[in-house]
Amino acid sequence: MDALGPNHLLTKRAADLRKIKHSFLADVTLYSTDQGGKNLPAYPGWGCPCIASTDKQIAGWDAWPVLEKPILPGDKRKNVPFVFLSEEGAEAIGKLESFYLWEGKVIGEASIVKEPSD
Repeated sequence: MDALGPNHLLTKRAADLRKIKHSFLADVTLYSTDQGGKNLPAYPGWGCPCIASTDKQIAGWDAWPVLEKPILPGDKRKNVPFVFLSEEGAEAIGKLESFYLWEGKVIGEASIVKEPSD
């Protein structure tokens, strides 16, 4: 644990992620807590595995949505850059139209953006 606490680690990671070339952009929806989503916001520097389907979870790949500000459960965010831990994950998820965010359960979904949307 960093001497400055866990929020400092997220802030540092968020700054580091902004320096890395992202794999693609996606429009992200975090499910509300009532819909089975997170209880807390996703802060800049937060990451989670991304999965291709909710039908049959074969594999997931660690990724970080590059957030400029927190996203609350139930909120949507457009044109979010995604950085993947592996090239394999970026390629597998990047071939899809949409994918799911996993945090012990499906907590949201994302649609890959071919061109930035408004």
